[in-house]
Amino acid sequence: MHAQGQPPVGPAGLPSPQGHPQGQPTAGPPPVGPAGPPHAQGQPPAAAPAGPSHPQGQPPAGPPPGRPPQGRPHAAPAGAPHPQRHQNGGHPAPGWSGTAPQRASTAPLPDTTGHIQLPPGGPVPIPAPPPADSGTGVATLAVLLIGPAGAGKTTVARHWATSRRVPTAHISLDDVREWVCSGFADPQSGWNDHSEAQYRLARRTCGFAARNFLANGISCILDDAVFPDRPVVGLGGWKRHVGPGLLPVVLLPGLEIVLERNAERSGNRRLSDEEVASIHGRMAGWYGSGLPIIDNSQFDVETTARVLDDVLARSIASPPNW
Repeated sequence: MHAQGQPPVGPAGLPSPQGHPQGQPTAGPPPVGPAGPPHAQGQPPAAAPAGPSHPQGQPPAGPPPGRPPQGRPHAAPAGAPHPQRHQNGGHPAPGWSGTAPQRASTAPLPDTTGHIQLPPGGPVPIPAPPPADSGTGVATLAVLLIGPAGAGKTTVARHWATSRRVPTAHISLDDVREWVCSGFADPQSGWNDHSEAQYRLARRTCGFAARNFLANGISCILDDAVFPDRPVVGLGGWKRHVGPGLLPVVLLPGLEIVLERNAERSGNRRLSDEEVASIHGRMAGWYGSGLPIIDNSQFDVETTARVLDDVLARSIASPPNW
């Protein structure tokens, strides 16, 4: 409302080209600043009261619908969502109007995977005996299959691991040794400090792997040509790397069978007949050691794996002294 005789003020403080009848709202942009009572020309405006006051019959001054006044926060109607706020200050975002967008849920989907904490591998204890006449059943155990080259250790160990009803891993010492590509110390070219160090490193790596598998509920079977005349490096090393719960079993067919199977090999896995005979003779020292021995000269792979499972079940019930 303006004093009598004073034209309404238009944009930027200029007089409006047309007058308006008393009591009719002025068209045009909204006034800058809060609405206040009328004041005479040339006099400073009086202090604004606690609430807006409007003359009788005159609508309240304010912006057109959809445009909030400058310098004054927009009051949302009751029940409307709160405007978007800054993360640090909590004030409405500059230039924002309308309802705030709904935030998407950040909960992960049920089938998504993240970081899984695995238990550390420790020394493997002696497993509990399985039920009678059920083989090893669902027992979680670590097995060391010993035998000369050509005895069928790797083939039998893989078949036994595959045919079990519970998760079981097969760890081959020769496979781990051959992880070394450049600088591989092949014992066939001569046994020396380098080949000895790589054998010991491979045994320790296999032992770490076996302990981690067992700690996470996965059985494992390892195969290695362990000699009875080197107890500190052979069985003693495996016992240190895996634990007292390791179950050793010797696979020892006749010399003729070993020579025949070795002849079917290729690459550095194939040894000379002299080496095969020498290794087989040293393996004979396991007789009388107290370890279970399987002569698989007349067994196929499936039968040998079944006999191995029965031998392991008896070893769980009465662990060998080694």
